[in-house]
Amino acid sequence: MHNRKTRPQHMGPNRGSAEKPKDFKKAVKSMIRYLDKYLPAIIVALILAALSSVLSIIGPNRLSDLTDVITDGIVTGIDFGKVGQIALFLLIIYLFSAAFNYIQNFIMVTVSNNFAKDLRDKISFKINKLPLKYFDTHSYGDVLSRVTNDVDTINFSMHQSLGTLVAATTLLIGSVIMMFVTNWILAITAIVASLIGFSFMFLILGKSQKYFDQRQVELGNLNGHIEEIYSSHNVVKAYNGNKDASNTFDTLNKNVFTCDRMSQFLSGLMQPIMNFIGNFGYVCVCVVGAILTMNGHISFGVIVAFIMYVRLFTSPLSQIAQGMTSLQSTAAASERVFEFLEEEEMEDESALTKKLNPKKVKGNIEFKHVKFGYNLDKTIIKDFNCKVKPGEKIAIVGPTGAGKTTMVNLLMKFYNINDGDILIDGVSVKNLTRENIHDLFIMVLQDTWLFSGTIRDNIKYNKDKVSDEMIMKALETVGVDHFVKSLPGVLNYEVKDNDSVSQGQKQLLTIARGMIKDAPFLILDEATSSVDTRTEELVQKAMDKLTEGRTSFIIAHRLSTIKNADLILVMNEGNIIEQGNHDELMKQNGFYAELYNSQFQK
Repeated sequence: MHNRKTRPQHMGPNRGSAEKPKDFKKAVKSMIRYLDKYLPAIIVALILAALSSVLSIIGPNRLSDLTDVITDGIVTGIDFGKVGQIALFLLIIYLFSAAFNYIQNFIMVTVSNNFAKDLRDKISFKINKLPLKYFDTHSYGDVLSRVTNDVDTINFSMHQSLGTLVAATTLLIGSVIMMFVTNWILAITAIVASLIGFSFMFLILGKSQKYFDQRQVELGNLNGHIEEIYSSHNVVKAYNGNKDASNTFDTLNKNVFTCDRMSQFLSGLMQPIMNFIGNFGYVCVCVVGAILTMNGHISFGVIVAFIMYVRLFTSPLSQIAQGMTSLQSTAAASERVFEFLEEEEMEDESALTKKLNPKKVKGNIEFKHVKFGYNLDKTIIKDFNCKVKPGEKIAIVGPTGAGKTTMVNLLMKFYNINDGDILIDGVSVKNLTRENIHDLFIMVLQDTWLFSGTIRDNIKYNKDKVSDEMIMKALETVGVDHFVKSLPGVLNYEVKDNDSVSQGQKQLLTIARGMIKDAPFLILDEATSSVDTRTEELVQKAMDKLTEGRTSFIIAHRLSTIKNADLILVMNEGNIIEQGNHDELMKQNGFYAELYNSQFQK
């Protein structure tokens, strides 16, 4: 994943802009495309679901014959041989129906779980392909919601609803056919009584869809807020922001509750409506059937069969209603998942064959008329020019928003420049892959990042063939070996979020990680901004050792920490307005001198 946490200073978050108008046809096409390798298994499952329903439909017709045999035999004597044959036939078809239904359920559960796993894998892979600008406009909680809630919704709906819908549709169509074959008058009676149910169903579906869509959006907003608040819990408590955070949570939670309530209420109406229509159909069939029987048009067995057909006819309506309700959630969830998977990725660099060997790089960097803006209509780096020699320590200073961190983003190719060029040992970054450029740089940020794992794993992060001796030497070099040796398990000690490891110790551990990487270039981005003065001295000594033999770029607000820099670039509004070493800039008595002296004014 990207290792830059810094949000561009010129581009604030816009958490609401990620949601686009829903296009369900596009979602269905995307679903079919992503389900491509599972389609044969799904088709088999759906065929089995249809066969199970067909066998269920045959049952009432044979049950009608069984009823007639028993009814006719009351006077003349029951033909138990024929009764046994019909009963055995019914047993066989119902057993096959149950077996087909079980197999299709097993297939759909397997397919849906594998598909959900694939989606999560694709999302994880996609995250590493997205440019940083995507995360500048989307909250992390919203992305997490797509990985968890939305994928789980698709998973649940696939194995619960898809097979049910096919089986119910087959049952519905088959029941209608068999009803007309058995008796067209009773068939029309049952269908007319049930048409009201269809009308209500589609009316409610149209009303409830927008709430299912909005529910997924609001759930993403809620997750974004929770992730943001709990990741900065100490800041919230320090500023007594509990009430404000709680009020925001209540508002977002209420939005989710409102969408949930409305969608579930409206969709929940379908079940009782279908039950009423089913019961109403029973009554109509019984009344009309009784009249036809009295007139000698049908036998008693036909009425028994039709009562079962009415149940088979109305039951699918209820199942279809429930399936459509589930698919509504799936449509909204799949829109968000596929929208994420189809986001514009970083440029494909497979055609770039030029590569710099970190062991052979001399350390020259040149910025040539660099222009850049996070938005095309607003250029913030207007004409940046600078030459850096091997082994030089370059400090970049300036007020907030001057473009200091932006220059690092461009140097690391986190963003592509709009115009101009950046050369590393005479090679344009445009001809180098991002991975190759990242191999050339060590980064130590103001946000110290240690993941849950051992000290060893944190220090040799993403590096192979690193011995414990090399790790201990790096820890000793930066002066944090005594602390590590005091931990239970030493290098095997598990670092966790709730550990009482000081900010300075974390910073020293990240510097040791940089020592292990051993790259020719170094970037220090406000690396001492979050530690106390005494710890700053330790960190500063460690950083001085880290800069030895490397071309270094140091971004710092505390100008006292970069007095020994070979070159200080003073930036303001995206341009270098002054440059030179500390003494030269102080003699100029310009912008840098004003910044430096302001730190000591009472």
